[in-house]
Amino acid sequence: MRPVALIAGPTASGKTALAVALGQALEKQKRRAVIINADSAQVYADLKVLSARPDDSETGGIEHRLFGEWDADDPCSAADWAARAKDEIAKCHEDGAVPILVGGTGLYLKVLIEGIAPIPDIEPEVREVVRAMETPRAYAALQIEDPHRAAMLEPGDSQRIARALEVKRSTGVTLGDWQLAKTGGLGEEVTLHPLVLMPDRNVLYRYCEERFAAMMKQGAVAEVEALIERELSPALPIMRAIGVAEIAAHLRGELTLEETIAAGTQATRRYAKRQFTWLRNQAPEDWPRVEFGSGSENIDFLGYFASLLRK
Repeated sequence: MRPVALIAGPTASGKTALAVALGQALEKQKRRAVIINADSAQVYADLKVLSARPDDSETGGIEHRLFGEWDADDPCSAADWAARAKDEIAKCHEDGAVPILVGGTGLYLKVLIEGIAPIPDIEPEVREVVRAMETPRAYAALQIEDPHRAAMLEPGDSQRIARALEVKRSTGVTLGDWQLAKTGGLGEEVTLHPLVLMPDRNVLYRYCEERFAAMMKQGAVAEVEALIERELSPALPIMRAIGVAEIAAHLRGELTLEETIAAGTQATRRYAKRQFTWLRNQAPEDWPRVEFGSGSENIDFLGYFASLLRK
């Protein structure tokens, strides 16, 4: 079957550099490579700095796709991204290129590889009632109506609690049962060459701190200011991206610059921690994990793609 490389890892873990190195190694073999974004923030054109989207100096001459393809006012769901990613992967294979997926958005990767549950549209009345419920009340209801799903969720995870509850109430079927009927997954159509980067957390957190401070100097404030000027709905995914709320608070005069950097860094760390948890517990067990600290220059990362590079 046709190959697809996949490089996953938390934010600031070096995914982009490794994807470029792999692409260059393939092109030295006269095999074209294309890097396809799998990061939920980097899909938005309006978040170049805050999403750490690679610029021309970082692409290493390798074509990049699905970076900055969505407007801020156009929410990109996991299903939306997966559909586009499948199309881009198919185009790569038609052109004889090797697609390299790179990103840390676990839900994006899960939907692409495993497919998506064919859940019918939620009845508007049900959605309105559920979304108006306070999180503790919704969680208590979910414990009664779908105890298995409730046990999988944190009591404060308002978005996932509401989703599970509205699915059960609207369709009469639990979200878990719907997910057993997933369709459209790519997993059985390609030969996947995955690698999960798992850097030392203390090292990663230092990188997160350095990166956010650098973003503040490179135009992150202007990016958020432009978003605010558009008067976008606060419910849009882009308005919940890491750093947006913190910088918006700074622009409203609620946080000093130092407080903004501290808050943005903490938000980035929390996000990285969630990514760690997903990759460790939700990524397929047969996806190789490579753990490393500050001495990562001594690790042969490309060696994990030996079977791909031999072809």
